[in-house]
Amino acid sequence: METLFHGGGGEDEDPWLAPDKLYHVILCFSISLLFSNLASLSRYFFLRRHSIWIGSAFSLAAGAAKEAADQFGIFPSAGASARDAVADAIGVVIAALILFLWKSRRSRSESSQNRPILPI
Repeated sequence: METLFHGGGGEDEDPWLAPDKLYHVILCFSISLLFSNLASLSRYFFLRRHSIWIGSAFSLAAGAAKEAADQFGIFPSAGASARDAVADAIGVVIAALILFLWKSRRSRSESSQNRPILPI
């Protein structure tokens, strides 16, 4: 059975510098930021404390779901791509680094101030 998973040697079929890779980075970056910020506003301490991990996990799950959908032919593509998965991971890592730096800097400056908390 031939697999459609590519990304190892087909430079012409799935180039690293294609606009598609930028879209993967931007989308996973955005999903990480969105879910991390939502988790940081939760009333539950566990969610607030691990908000960066939660945002990263949601983003990686979305990227994996997209690649699985590509592999099963739900979207018009050549199949799952290891390069798309790498682009997803790059977006998550960039978001996690920015969030970590922002969170550590903010915690030093706002150690005694109250933050808004969502009732979720």
